[in-house]
Amino acid sequence: MTDPETVLRASSRSAAPISVIAAAHWPEARARLAPGLRRWADANGFKAQAGRVLCLPDAAGGVERVLAGAAPDDDPFLLAKACRGLPDGLYAFEGEVRRPDLLALGWCLESYDFHRYRKPAPPPPRLVCPAGVDREAVLRAARASYLVRDLVNTPASDMGPDELEQAARTVARRHRARLRVVSGRLLERGFPMIHAVGKASPRAPRLIDFSWGPARAPKVTLVGKGVCFDTGGLDIKPSSGMALMKKDMGGAAHVLGLAQMIMAAGLKLRLRVLIPAVENAISGNAFRPGDVLRSRKGLTVEIGNTDAEGRLILGDALSLADEEAPDLLIDMATLTGAARVALGPDLPPFFTDDDALAAAIAEAGDAVNDPVWRLPLWRPYTRLFESPVADMNNAGDSGFAGAITAALFLRRFVEKARAHVHFDVFAWTPQARPGRPRGGEAQAMRALFETIRRRFSA
Repeated sequence: MTDPETVLRASSRSAAPISVIAAAHWPEARARLAPGLRRWADANGFKAQAGRVLCLPDAAGGVERVLAGAAPDDDPFLLAKACRGLPDGLYAFEGEVRRPDLLALGWCLESYDFHRYRKPAPPPPRLVCPAGVDREAVLRAARASYLVRDLVNTPASDMGPDELEQAARTVARRHRARLRVVSGRLLERGFPMIHAVGKASPRAPRLIDFSWGPARAPKVTLVGKGVCFDTGGLDIKPSSGMALMKKDMGGAAHVLGLAQMIMAAGLKLRLRVLIPAVENAISGNAFRPGDVLRSRKGLTVEIGNTDAEGRLILGDALSLADEEAPDLLIDMATLTGAARVALGPDLPPFFTDDDALAAAIAEAGDAVNDPVWRLPLWRPYTRLFESPVADMNNAGDSGFAGAITAALFLRRFVEKARAHVHFDVFAWTPQARPGRPRGGEAQAMRALFETIRRRFSA
């Protein structure tokens, strides 16, 4: 992993300037170039096309300056991706650029490299932090995204419940949070569904729980799905369905990244993070279709499908979170394929019955280039997971509205929280996009941080 601090520099010494030019203004910018450089731009077909960059050489064969076509309003990371291909060196944008904070963040995000199992890529070009941009805020966001990507990209052989616990301990220790882990006595401690899902694996299931901040401050609780690998259980997935299941702990990775941002920024709140960490494996003691589980909340759940395990472990964790009536309760999970069918891999849906909170999250997502989309908690669909033998079924027998029914299932475990929102994230970029290399990805995390910062900054 590249440290974003090495990419985003505070000093401008010896930096090659980057001139951002809108296509409409190219004729006059071209006229101001020296004749030789004008011919060079023409020979390379440069017309300030959006996202196009061109290095202008100096007399010694180095880079005198860089011309860059202004990015469209809907893609502030585009220039960062284009600049990824610049020669090794230090660069600085000159003049006014649109959203310099997002340009700096996009540069950092584009520079990410996961090289735990191979040689690292060549060092990326460095950028001088643009004037007026809060460098520390950019680095906080970049480091949190790097953390999420690292955790999600690591295969399950090296990222089981033990390793996920160690990652949480590292984050908690860095910020002096108070951490405890419930492991080995989950039934006695009141987490029967976490126990049931994880008991078939030789890697013990557990609940990771850490808190930070003064007890009397506003309470924000984050719950993240930590299924470190999902075979589907006895309702086993096909091999194609298992190919990316190392990322099924993406919800846990997200809440760790978000918690790191909150603590590093010193927001004035009381933070709690809950991560049920399990592996959904297959053995003689695996939970079965048709079993009835009793949850921490007391609700009984008939197992319609062992591959709908994430909502079970989240149910116990949400029940614990709800017991202290937090001001804001957020859960994040790689929960349903139905969410991807509805909105694709780039746009994570969220569910809440709090209209003001929903509007605030959507606005924050737009502001920080972290798009999200609200889907409805359509309560009549609770009929789709009714059970004749228990309070509800974890899957039901309908193929409709899978993301909504999963959200409604989770909502049954939340009663006391003043506000609750559920995010169904993909945590993966299947095809590289500006600022988002292929692989593990943080989604909605920056939107949520901005929402929390605005909501509790007074």
